[in-house]
Amino acid sequence: MSKYIVTGGAGFIGSNLVRHLIRKGHEVVVVDSLHTGSKELLRGLDVELYAMPVHEFYSSGRWREMKIDGIYHLGKPSSSPMYRENREKIVEFVQGSVAAFEMARELNVKVVAASSSSVYNGLPPPHREDLIIHPTDFYTEVRLFEERLARVYEDLYGVRWNEMRFFSVYGPGEEYKGKYANTVTQFLWAVLRGERPIIYGDGTQRRDYIYVEDVVEALELAMQSRHNGVYNVGTGTAHSFNETIKMLEDELGRKIEPLYVPNPIKNYVMVTQASTEKAERDLGFKAKVSLREGIK
Repeated sequence: MSKYIVTGGAGFIGSNLVRHLIRKGHEVVVVDSLHTGSKELLRGLDVELYAMPVHEFYSSGRWREMKIDGIYHLGKPSSSPMYRENREKIVEFVQGSVAAFEMARELNVKVVAASSSSVYNGLPPPHREDLIIHPTDFYTEVRLFEERLARVYEDLYGVRWNEMRFFSVYGPGEEYKGKYANTVTQFLWAVLRGERPIIYGDGTQRRDYIYVEDVVEALELAMQSRHNGVYNVGTGTAHSFNETIKMLEDELGRKIEPLYVPNPIKNYVMVTQASTEKAERDLGFKAKVSLREGIK
């Protein structure tokens, strides 16, 4: 079996990945600042936890004492509003990126890292990995920086890498993300609290929702792959917020009346929809869980 570093392993996607790896018999070292993660998501799991930012873990040198087979780099500020509220998150992101690739260089292992479909903002769907990206947001700029950084580490040092452009990921373990959780999850929480879900705009905006178990499979396939490069992690199907509310109505068996309010966000992403051909061809990845099944 193998031993992996999972940065952000106490977060939503990271904890699901950690559980999956442990079920398969692998050893896992978790590095997490616990900003939007929690030790509770790792309860009962046999992991080695370092509760610190990735760059601090790198500076500690502890990783040099470990026999590591790969790095999953998910530990980074994970929502656009975080950067608009505090631009120092840009520095945190860059420090973590450099740390992850420096560890991979020295350990001679592959990095599979989290990027985002938000980089496609303003571009017509379906979104292909070879589209020319325009600057729109701090959140997307740092992700593009890391994708380019990965190519430099490959060219100069032969580092193997994949940057995985996640579309709208939802599923169990989002509770510690709070207001940064996926919209489908926030809609569900609001209904269960007896509140009206808030929709910014008219609800026609569409998202390519992908269940977290599918994302975990994509990450594992990437780690096993001989291919370097950027890959979409989505289903290829986009659903509007209004459609999503209707699915929640069907599953909960109750009428839901959203509260529609003006959208205050500049550079808002209206549509995300993955082109899935590249991931299917190179990684053998195809999402299995539909939105309706995921909601169940």
